[in-house]
Amino acid sequence: MACLGRPLMTLIDRYLLREWLKMLGLVLCAMLGLLLMQAMYEDFRDLLDDGATFADVLVYFAVKLPSYLSIVLPLTLLISLLYTLGQLHRNNEITALRAAGVGLFRLTRVLWLSGAVLCGVMWYVNATVIPWSVEESRSLLQNLQFRSEARANSAVDRIGTTTGVAFDNQRQNRMWYFNRYSRFTGRGYGVTVSELDALRREKTRLTAREAGFDAARGSWVFFDGRETWLEPETGEVVRTVSFAEKSVPHFREDPALMLVFDLRPVDLSFSELSRIIDYFTVDENPKVTAYAVRYYSLLAETLGPLIIMAIAIPFAISGVRVNPAVGVSKSIGLFLVYFVLLKASTAMGGREVIPPLWAALVPNLAMLGVGIGFFTRVR
Repeated sequence: MACLGRPLMTLIDRYLLREWLKMLGLVLCAMLGLLLMQAMYEDFRDLLDDGATFADVLVYFAVKLPSYLSIVLPLTLLISLLYTLGQLHRNNEITALRAAGVGLFRLTRVLWLSGAVLCGVMWYVNATVIPWSVEESRSLLQNLQFRSEARANSAVDRIGTTTGVAFDNQRQNRMWYFNRYSRFTGRGYGVTVSELDALRREKTRLTAREAGFDAARGSWVFFDGRETWLEPETGEVVRTVSFAEKSVPHFREDPALMLVFDLRPVDLSFSELSRIIDYFTVDENPKVTAYAVRYYSLLAETLGPLIIMAIAIPFAISGVRVNPAVGVSKSIGLFLVYFVLLKASTAMGGREVIPPLWAALVPNLAMLGVGIGFFTRVR
């Protein structure tokens, strides 16, 4: 296929792309292998303690492996670019091409195009592959833990319990509290739900021995409890009624969202973070700030491949009198600066010093600008 008589990919483009992709594949496999070994070191004993079979272990690590892609891809991209371009530099191939009048952008255009494609890949990985991996591996580990607890404990309602679960639904003026909640049974025990008026004063209180979310009805069902009506201004009890079973159609809170703050932002998938951002606001729950920072950081990571290109290319093919090791050292140093900026910006976003969106965007846009500036100077 040609455009105005010129091929879309020249011999130079194909040669550079082939050399880089070979190194990218090797480094990616090596990095994933190292992270897999680390994961096995951390989780293998726990899996055995939970009674995992050999098949369970294989399935667990096979499912968990894709979750490392967001960590591995940027570093793999940097190393493969530095090595490939460094080899061309040492062999004087870049010098020969520049002497023949091939411009820097013309020489590296296939890499920039690949970087743009990898931005799309990063988006797909963060939005689809990694969420599936994170949620499925966590589910597998929880099921193994539930099986282990079931063998050691005959009480089903004690399996997979979290104690002291509180949830403040400010949007609908409802406060929930469970003495304990079992992920295994999907039910809460020792339940109290208070409905508040516009001034956040209690007007009704529902207490029950047990409660569970009925997916068929789309609402909560309470068992063996009592409903109490109060005078909001004085707090005096107006009326109280006991019940054996009670379905409350307008209680539609999602149990998964009630328990979400028991998990760190880094342990949640992109889709789970998205649900939190859609449901909560910072005004309703200040804890959501850290989750918003993580959510926007994953979105901003889609710029990562272009940032790595901008960091690696200018230094890897710097002037002919410069030792290639010097350019490599500068690229790695700039990558470390980028990493420190990300951490500092995330910390400031989590403390509400800057908005979560800007906490994610500022370091990425800043480093992209710096890299493009260096690239322009090298030209």
